[in-house]
Amino acid sequence: MSGTATLEIDGKKYEFPITVGTENEVAIEISSLRNVTNGVTTLDPGYKNTGSCESAITFLDGEQGILRYRGYAIEELAEKADFLEVAYLLIFGELPTREQLQKFHRDIKEQSIVAEDMKKILDGFPQAAHPMGVLSSLTSALIAFNPSSVNVDSEEEMYKAIVKIMGKFPVLTAWTYRKRAGLPLDYGDDSLGYVENFLKMMFKKPHSEFKRNEIVSNAMDKLLILHADHEQNCSTSTVRMVGSSHAGLFASLSAGISALWGPLHGGANQAVIEMLEAIKADGGDTKKYMAKAKDKDDPFRLMGFGHRVYKNFDPRAKIIKTAADDVLASLGIDDPILDIAKGLEKEALEDSYFVDRKLYPNVDFYSGIIYRSLGIPVEMFTPMFALGRLPGWIAQWREMRLRKEPIGRPRQIYIGETLRSFKDIDHR
Repeated sequence: MSGTATLEIDGKKYEFPITVGTENEVAIEISSLRNVTNGVTTLDPGYKNTGSCESAITFLDGEQGILRYRGYAIEELAEKADFLEVAYLLIFGELPTREQLQKFHRDIKEQSIVAEDMKKILDGFPQAAHPMGVLSSLTSALIAFNPSSVNVDSEEEMYKAIVKIMGKFPVLTAWTYRKRAGLPLDYGDDSLGYVENFLKMMFKKPHSEFKRNEIVSNAMDKLLILHADHEQNCSTSTVRMVGSSHAGLFASLSAGISALWGPLHGGANQAVIEMLEAIKADGGDTKKYMAKAKDKDDPFRLMGFGHRVYKNFDPRAKIIKTAADDVLASLGIDDPILDIAKGLEKEALEDSYFVDRKLYPNVDFYSGIIYRSLGIPVEMFTPMFALGRLPGWIAQWREMRLRKEPIGRPRQIYIGETLRSFKDIDHR
């Protein structure tokens, strides 16, 4: 498709060019709308029908259940690549060679040391502080230790900033968890891979050896890959919006973390576990709650089923379901909450009400199960999400800066009072 679209206002017609993406997505390019119409704008709350940018990073087709990073199917990446390969792909556009991947990992490890003064900032938070607030603050605080702005026209400076945050962010995430758990801070082991080292930083107990579990490492690797990017969602759009003011990478990422914190975004897997705990407290009758979910007059909502973007199925859920099954079998956990989850899953996959409406378990449902099985508290679920989303945020920020996109400045339709005179306080 090509050509123009015609808009008629008060009998006058205006033509706007049509833009077609490489996957045949069609958009009407209206950047000149206000100028040619003398002030007319569009109104699209939530921007559900508005493209904020052109991007070559992630393709998502919710109707067909398709998710691709740089043209690679998420199914193939989850099966054949590790998280660091996917991070490199998202950020730099191509899968790395063996030499490029080794250098990337080596450079990240060299940048993983966090300044000792950061521990003082962490100590300033009460142990009960929410991990997302702590993580956002620590990420923002990195600016104080790295005050010079990145010259985005320098590939060397851009690369250094990227490996720096890729090295330090897992440390900050693990420290956030250990602070809450009352454990001493740990730097991990440089001899381990990126994901394995993170697991060690998280779970190594004092005076005991960290035991590697290949199934757990594999599941965590897949979880991070599946969360690595998801097109122009709330937090990603926030990173691009903040970065459009030429704010630095760390400041933009901190803003993205804050956006991810919301329960409608990154907090969805936490909501799943909270729902399961509520069902357990009420006796654990899954059939009762499935009936409540089908009752339009009942306020109960089944968390972790269906997706606002995927209208058919969540392709990530198919992948992580297998990993969740493997983790539960490997760890041999006896947990009534997880039993309830498996019961809800089984009934939803067999109940025609859910099948006909394509209300299948989504990635948040299974990620919550995995995190709980690993002993990760619900408050840490969203920081884990942030760790996975980190390379996507970096890639989006880098793309926005390299494309020299203009500062974000949405319009509004004013619905307040018209001009009125000021009243003296005695006459109000």
